[in-house]
Amino acid sequence: MDADAVRERARDLPTEPGVYQFRAGEATLYVGKALDLRDRVRSYADPRSGRIRGMVERADRIEFAVTDTETQALLLEANLIKRLRPRYNVRLKDDKSYPLVAFSDHEVPRIEVTRDPEAGAVAYGPFTDVGRVETVVKAIRDEYRLRGCSDHKYEGRDRPCLDYEMGICSAPCTGKISPEEYAEDVAAARRFFEGETGVLADPLRRRMEAAAEANEFERAANLRDRLEAVEAFHGEGGEAVSDRSDDRTVDVLAAAVEGDAARVARLHSERGQLVDRSRHRLDAAAVEGADGGPSSADANTPAAVLAAFLAQYYAEREFPDAVLLAERPADPDVVDWLEGEGVAVRVPGAGREAKLVELALKNARKRGGRDDPVGALGERLGIARPERIEGFDVSHAQGTAVVGSDVCFVDGSAETADYRRKKLTERNDDYANMRELVRWRAERALDGSDDRPDPDLLLIDGGDGQLGAARDALAETGWDVPVVALAKAEELVVTPSGTRRWDDGAPELHLLQRVRDEAHRFAVAYHQTVRDEVATVLDDVPGVGPETRRRLLRRFGSVENVREASREDLIDVDGVGDATADTLRERL
Repeated sequence: MDADAVRERARDLPTEPGVYQFRAGEATLYVGKALDLRDRVRSYADPRSGRIRGMVERADRIEFAVTDTETQALLLEANLIKRLRPRYNVRLKDDKSYPLVAFSDHEVPRIEVTRDPEAGAVAYGPFTDVGRVETVVKAIRDEYRLRGCSDHKYEGRDRPCLDYEMGICSAPCTGKISPEEYAEDVAAARRFFEGETGVLADPLRRRMEAAAEANEFERAANLRDRLEAVEAFHGEGGEAVSDRSDDRTVDVLAAAVEGDAARVARLHSERGQLVDRSRHRLDAAAVEGADGGPSSADANTPAAVLAAFLAQYYAEREFPDAVLLAERPADPDVVDWLEGEGVAVRVPGAGREAKLVELALKNARKRGGRDDPVGALGERLGIARPERIEGFDVSHAQGTAVVGSDVCFVDGSAETADYRRKKLTERNDDYANMRELVRWRAERALDGSDDRPDPDLLLIDGGDGQLGAARDALAETGWDVPVVALAKAEELVVTPSGTRRWDDGAPELHLLQRVRDEAHRFAVAYHQTVRDEVATVLDDVPGVGPETRRRLLRRFGSVENVREASREDLIDVDGVGDATADTLRERL
């Protein structure tokens, strides 16, 4: 694959956690994990080394699977690497850039946070928040009293060290605990990192409640903070997809239909661990012929797709112990056939199995687009599905305290971590302000100083004038991103090809309204902050009245620039004499 092919493939990927594979024929060259699949894969268009460049050039396609959380992506990545043994993973893995939690290869393992685990260690990660990792490891040691000392310090001791006195080590070095009991504690700690949050959260919660009942409020607060870090470690709201007590082989299937095409996502679990995944495309003809019966209309349902897939897929493959489905297949004969072969077939309603089905559905529905607002918006505008939309607005008070907002929505939801704001030149010109704001975003995108992925669509709060200003900025910089505007008064969608009135109930219009309204809210809030700052800081300076304040802001653009101005530049402003300039430099 060349750089253009990688970028083109990356544009089709979701901005969610997951695992990606570089493939060549039937071989997997490299398996990686990502918090943002699109952004991570796009980085391979500009390889960091000759070895990576060689891997990319050998690959003929990139496959992916989405997960709910970073931890699930890490677990799936680790299991795929064990199973597939990709030749480039040994050299290309960049785990040393991030902290890992490692259990040493020792009869009495130690636990540590490290970026370079020793040979033979069992490592979990990488993780992005070292502070949270350290908090969790402290909680692990406090609860299970695992040693953290080096092997050199461990060997030959005749009395416990200070960690034992502090209650964070059970002192296996001096026989205070048997190797068997210590191994049980290590196993419990490892279960936490494999997704079983309760083995640490439950005892922490009990200790917190006991401290509160004993009126030990400071200790209860510390335990509460630690508990919050532990519960957030694997991602909020996600049940563990691992279950060490489950020794079955299980396939999890879900289908999504889009027009005449359908996709089936398959997750494969062995001994309670996700070890493989695949996605399969079927067209209407294949579905119709699967059981010889359904009409064309009936064929275009997930239930019919699942029936066709089950019959074709397992006709030439080994059967798993169980098949979990998002819904019952349309052909009961297929279910009877599988059950006759000893396969348990069911549609789970809750628990871990339901969570696995949800993950399969999420994978199957990727790029589904037609029945969701994001997909409908793309179709309405004639562009690719705009999963990432950035909204822009400006706010000011008669040309003072001028600011701009840049908000971000990903797959229809606000991505507040990617919001940005900017102080703009002081002037009472909405078109010029919008041009400056969009040009700022475009230049940062092109020179690489903006660490966010490029958007699929820009939405401007305003009408023809604001849209024209934004398009001027894009043309000046050469940043090629689709852009439209939404005018408030009549909720008209303004595009480069004309103005359109969409139905008031259209989901795609509601999506644009949410982005526009959020951009407006964010801009107004920032304007109020800047306005208050201007009034508070400059008006408190003796010798600076309203007119002088306006002149200062007109000349320098912002309070920050006034702070940085030299004494000579300040004196050049009408109304600012030597004494006022000295006062400004002193007060600001």
